[in-house]
Amino acid sequence: MDLSLSVRPGRGCTVLEVHGELDMATSPQLREGLQRLVEAGDRQIVVDLAGVRFMDSSALGALVLMFKALREVGGRLSLASAQPAVRTVLTITSVDRVIQAYENVPAAEADISRTDDETGR
Repeated sequence: MDLSLSVRPGRGCTVLEVHGELDMATSPQLREGLQRLVEAGDRQIVVDLAGVRFMDSSALGALVLMFKALREVGGRLSLASAQPAVRTVLTITSVDRVIQAYENVPAAEADISRTDDETGR
């Protein structure tokens, strides 16, 4: 299964839209896409998982790795719109306790805007 990534500006963040299956074959593509955003200076990134039907442990590893990389530079990685099967994987592995997961992208954007207002960014 192919993976497609597209980037768009969000409200106070950059949104990375992911479509396809996140597995051992495609997880490097996700990590590289996120790494490019970090290297370009993006610090608030929301990964829109609405188009992801399957996620394995290699994808979880890529997300956690990039979460840590962003945190080290004062940024934040958030997840949004996880489908039920993906949400289950995030919950069972407790990744949703480490990386904030939102019902949808507007909810993530609202929280980022609220946090930025509180910190004066």
